[in-house]
Amino acid sequence: MIFSFHDRTYDLDRHPLIAGILNVTPDSFSDGGNFLNPEKACEQGLKLLAKGADFLDIGGESTRPGSLSIETEEELRRVIPVIRALRKKTNTPLSIDTSKAAVAREAIAAGADIINDVTALQGDLLMGDLVANAGVGLILMHMQGIPLTMQQAPSYPNNDIVTAVTEFLFQAKERALGYGVVSNSIIIDPGLGFGKTLQHNLTLLRNLPYLAKLGSPIMIGHSRKSFLASIAPSTSQETTINNRLAPALAITTLTYSLGARLFRVHEPEPHKQALEISKLMTLH
Repeated sequence: MIFSFHDRTYDLDRHPLIAGILNVTPDSFSDGGNFLNPEKACEQGLKLLAKGADFLDIGGESTRPGSLSIETEEELRRVIPVIRALRKKTNTPLSIDTSKAAVAREAIAAGADIINDVTALQGDLLMGDLVANAGVGLILMHMQGIPLTMQQAPSYPNNDIVTAVTEFLFQAKERALGYGVVSNSIIIDPGLGFGKTLQHNLTLLRNLPYLAKLGSPIMIGHSRKSFLASIAPSTSQETTINNRLAPALAITTLTYSLGARLFRVHEPEPHKQALEISKLMTLH
């Protein structure tokens, strides 16, 4: 499974990729407000790379359940200085988590290599042409509804979330190809926790091989999400966020065996270690 953009090519079967999450927001669910200062954000990004992240996914707008959209100018103010600062320090790929073409355009000019669009090119009709013309990587994610309301009793026709998500991502990929985006530059993401119940998330995880039939690498974004605490509750007195690492590592290991090849996480090092074990266990 190949992922390529600009002058970079990755064989994901030999080297699965870890995206280190860098939220430059005041309201993200686990680390909101920690890295609003560009210097602190740059420092955190370099720490994530030192801990094993293969690229950074930088976001200036929270998409947690119940969150509201922000103005383009504010999103630009948050992320562009961080991208510029990081690009001066590292040649590692940088991803911008945005659904706004204006933000993506400025991010690419500042040094971003990948666009992570949680609306799968539906949020801004200018995004597809921009990605195709820039030759950057593209992550297409499934989300039902919008962050403000997506977790209000989500449901799917015939309770068949696998078919719904697969068809959505197929159409999203076809839409991207229609704009001229190169197939090998496309990543698909089932969007765990985005308009989905606990059972929906588990069903999607068990059925990743169906998504793999779409022919694009699969990214899993499960780090620190609330459903982890639901499936593996802890008796520890530590904060809820800290208690979610162990179940997240289990999902990284299991989903790798089911075909996932990119993992968007807050703590790269333990996930990197888990993937090394997974790779050894799946060698024939």
